[in-house]
Amino acid sequence: MNFNLYLQKTLLILNSYLSEPLQYAFMQRSLIVAIAVGLICSIVGSYLMVQRLALLGDAISHSVMPGLAFAFAYKIPIILGALVAAILSTLIITWLNKEYPLKEDTIIGIVFASFFALGIILISIIQKENKIDLNHFLFGNILGVTLEDVIATSLICAGVLIIITFLYKELLFYTFDPLGAEALGLPVKELNFCLMALVALTTVASMKAVGVVLVLALLIIPSASAYLLVSRLDHVMTLASTLGITSSIMGMYISYFFNIPSGPAIVVIASIFFCFILIFFKISQFTSANF
Repeated sequence: MNFNLYLQKTLLILNSYLSEPLQYAFMQRSLIVAIAVGLICSIVGSYLMVQRLALLGDAISHSVMPGLAFAFAYKIPIILGALVAAILSTLIITWLNKEYPLKEDTIIGIVFASFFALGIILISIIQKENKIDLNHFLFGNILGVTLEDVIATSLICAGVLIIITFLYKELLFYTFDPLGAEALGLPVKELNFCLMALVALTTVASMKAVGVVLVLALLIIPSASAYLLVSRLDHVMTLASTLGITSSIMGMYISYFFNIPSGPAIVVIASIFFCFILIFFKISQFTSANF
């Protein structure tokens, strides 16, 4: 009886901690963005992990820096500037890969470094006249999202999900067997650009939540965690989405209660899940090998 009473009190306290922040409009907006970002990062990241293109996500996420600087300087929406820069970097990577005999990872590394350096220079110049909170760009601030951010993120999330739904079979074939897809006549180059565009859109959508530095972590960690437990891509996407959304929501609450940057909080939670899954994976391997 005492245990039941203790359990009821614990649940009441837990419920108050979970529901109390949601009384505020900014927390409601943050919750929507957390769910959207956790969902699309995990789904798009599953393609990157299977293709071993983690560097692509890193490159595009860092390539938004010049767009952020221009948007801030000319008083246009930050998310629009980031989107233009991300798409531009995607087009440059695609063009260089098509026209020059360089490996894709080399091209990605060059574009990533060049865009990021240019962005830092532009921001340094702008900071001489206008104060910029660079930490929010780099590490995210999910608690600071506006209604416009929520609408833009939701639209991008919907667009990404629609594209993946219509091209799921083609992207699936291309992801696991690019040569076979090309032999069957699938537009491999167009599918490759489509994948990079999806990464660009996902990066822009996630910028407010985790920042340009940590977006790669949210793209890769949930999908890598899921890959250790299931093998089919659709199952990986489903489990990764669950982990990504849970990590984003938990990171949002931690950011609220402990007043720390939201991006690192979200990534740390995702990393903790990954560590537990690593342990579970090893234990299951040991058990199956000995029994």
